[in-house]
Amino acid sequence: MQTLPQRRFRIATSLSLAVLIAGLIAAVLWAIFAAATTTPNTISTHIDIPHLLRMTSIQAGLTTILSLLVGTALAWALDRLRFPGRGLLVGVFSAAIVTPGMVVAFGMLSIWGRSGWINQTSLALFNTSIGNPAFGLSGILLAHVILDGAFAARILLARLDAIPAARLKTGQSLNLSPWNRFRIIDWHAMRGTIPGLAAIIFLLAFTSFPIVLLLGGGPANQTLEVAIYAAVRQDFDLRGAVLLALTQIGVCSVIIFAASALPPVPSSLGQSCPKNWRDRPLALTLAWLILTFSTLGFVLPLVSVFAEGLAAGFLGLLSTASFWRATATSLIVGTLSAVLTLTLALALSLGRSATASRRLRIAFGLPAYAYLAVPAVVLSLGFFLLVRALGFPPGSAAPPVVIFANALLALPFAVATVGPPLDAIVRTRGKLIRSLGLSSWQQFRLVEYPLLGRDIGVVLALSFCFSLGDLGVIALFGTQDFTTLPLLMFRALGAYRSNDAAAIAAILLLGTIAAFIALPRLFESLSHARR
Repeated sequence: MQTLPQRRFRIATSLSLAVLIAGLIAAVLWAIFAAATTTPNTISTHIDIPHLLRMTSIQAGLTTILSLLVGTALAWALDRLRFPGRGLLVGVFSAAIVTPGMVVAFGMLSIWGRSGWINQTSLALFNTSIGNPAFGLSGILLAHVILDGAFAARILLARLDAIPAARLKTGQSLNLSPWNRFRIIDWHAMRGTIPGLAAIIFLLAFTSFPIVLLLGGGPANQTLEVAIYAAVRQDFDLRGAVLLALTQIGVCSVIIFAASALPPVPSSLGQSCPKNWRDRPLALTLAWLILTFSTLGFVLPLVSVFAEGLAAGFLGLLSTASFWRATATSLIVGTLSAVLTLTLALALSLGRSATASRRLRIAFGLPAYAYLAVPAVVLSLGFFLLVRALGFPPGSAAPPVVIFANALLALPFAVATVGPPLDAIVRTRGKLIRSLGLSSWQQFRLVEYPLLGRDIGVVLALSFCFSLGDLGVIALFGTQDFTTLPLLMFRALGAYRSNDAAAIAAILLLGTIAAFIALPRLFESLSHARR
């Protein structure tokens, strides 16, 4: 029930932005469809779309299954254990959603690669090589599970945290075994979130670009995203790239349509506080084993990135002008993308919370999820084709295209973060705002902003980190004069400058962690939030 005063300006602004985003996405799709019908068929017949679709689906499906299994086990272990530093460890797992995929891929190479820690140790101790498990399907799956398993664990842990204490007290009084507690209480709390979480993980893995690009190991494990990049960058086969893009859009759209009926998955999570539960020694031992192996699996690649970066030495990298240009470009693009994401998310969410019309609320929500149906490389290809069709050199259009594309990349998570709190304000404080006769600006300044401080910081942190670590958008538009740190790192790896790549990976990881921790706290303190 709508309890706020009618906010025509908010509704009109949201509607205008929704139409603008939908129009841009439509223009991108038109450019892709037009290229599919007008570009002559040259070498695109060599592209085996069924094979690529099959490999992409197998990789994404296996990633989803393994990530949910790992995430469920890790969430269960974290929920059962209480120890000093637990909050810090939960925060580390929370950062999985913004950890750059190419940084994790580099960490995988430094541990499991041919010259990695494990292989060198095996050679020294047993004079036996373990090969190169970091490449191929095994490496892709392991890197994805490291990120998506930790992400799933944090989401599912939030559902376990929400179990009422009275229910646990009843279960304890009934002397439930660990298995019966999981079956009757824990699984009941988590199962409603798992289908939506599975859809998100599948989409993230299906549209993964940097991990597959670095760890794919050849055409046998190539996915649609990488094939699109190769068709444009290596072969300039626009027709083949367009056919691949249409295939990917179709599959992603079907998944999103099927997932739209599922319960939403929250992206903004509070602190985790375990409840009292007296567990049996065997269950505690199992929980500690799960937590230990999961922590090592997630933390070791990140630690190896720092170790490799420090060993490589930053001084040589800091003396190059290309590094400072790429750093400045990354910071500017990341900041502008974050501000644009926040502006779009707030405008769409404010308009959505100001109306009770089901149709308008759907109209305001749909454009926010355009990226899920049109992923980064496909979106970049569409913009690339659109810019060429309008007669502009792609290099001149690169900065605004990359900024806008990165903003769309983070927009689904941003709307999922600020949307629910704004809807809650309507339910809990709407009548008070109406009775006080507050204007739209007063309502935002006095009521909504103080309550949204941490969520605004989360949105800025998510969008900045996504942009800072993104390779999919810049891959098609990057030039010698317009280069970001991920693209500079990719070029360093391609030129076998592993020392430079290690140092850049360490800087990317450090910048991501710093932004993810600092921005939510900063804006929470600035807004003087009282929850």
